[in-house]
Amino acid sequence: MADLDGNSAEKKDKEYFTGIPQETPKFFLKGSHQYDWGLQNRLAHIFNPVSGRAIMLAFDHGYFMGPTSGLERVDQTILPLEPYCDCLMLTRGIQRSIIPASTQKAIALRASGGTSMVSMGDDWEGEIAGQPATLSRPGYEPLSNEHLAVDIDEAIRLNASVLAVQVFIGSQYERQSLQNLTNLIDAAARYGIAVMGVVAVGRAMERTPKYFRMATRLMAELGCHMVKCYHIEEEFETITSCCPVPIVIAGGKKRPERDALQMAYDACEQGASGVDMGRNIFQADAPVPMMKAVRGVVHEGMNAEDAFALYEELKSES
Repeated sequence: MADLDGNSAEKKDKEYFTGIPQETPKFFLKGSHQYDWGLQNRLAHIFNPVSGRAIMLAFDHGYFMGPTSGLERVDQTILPLEPYCDCLMLTRGIQRSIIPASTQKAIALRASGGTSMVSMGDDWEGEIAGQPATLSRPGYEPLSNEHLAVDIDEAIRLNASVLAVQVFIGSQYERQSLQNLTNLIDAAARYGIAVMGVVAVGRAMERTPKYFRMATRLMAELGCHMVKCYHIEEEFETITSCCPVPIVIAGGKKRPERDALQMAYDACEQGASGVDMGRNIFQADAPVPMMKAVRGVVHEGMNAEDAFALYEELKSES
């Protein structure tokens, strides 16, 4: 029978550390210090607690674009990049069919959907290739007509850390997309799962500091835990400053590797908490070296010039 005062044969005096107050450390992530333990833990899987930033690898494009360039075979193009990111942003179909359940990366699950590029008009393949599609109805924003495409039970089954919802401020279906956001925030709050509002920009919507300040702040006020937003050259620091939760930047359209690294560097210097890049990584000439170069900028403090030099060196060796 165990000793009532302990299992050791030689009794040791108890130590209560009465002279040392228990620490109450603040959580490292902006605006997140009052969340429950489980939600903070999920956020700490997305954002690196040392750098305070995140590298999210976005390859959820297929939910409305189909097999776009670089995502024809996710098993061949994305899995080699998985070791170098912090979080995988994807759809549940790709998660179940392609991603090994042994992954240790956080999961950002696309939770909204409902329309495809076909709704953009006759030249929807041109839109995917970077050319404007021909809209069947002037002023119509069909891609904003989204609904929730994943329920909270499914998110729990898939062990999601964060759920991503597209929000179309100023669009034909603005109210509907905001309702999607708030409904999911309410459902996810019961289980300590984060929600990320994704600022969508259609042709009829401004790409100005004023617009992005309003859109990001609005979603934060409604309760989302992080925001995905485009980077713009003008006054981006005012956007991150007045948003009380972390902002990660969208990679957007494919650009030259040096320019993409400069964008990542500028965004982080101007208050962004990381990047959620897709095409600028998996469509790069050398995706794994590009992934490592982005990591150098976001987590290791490299400037764009040094990161590009690293990219070129790794590319030559691959």
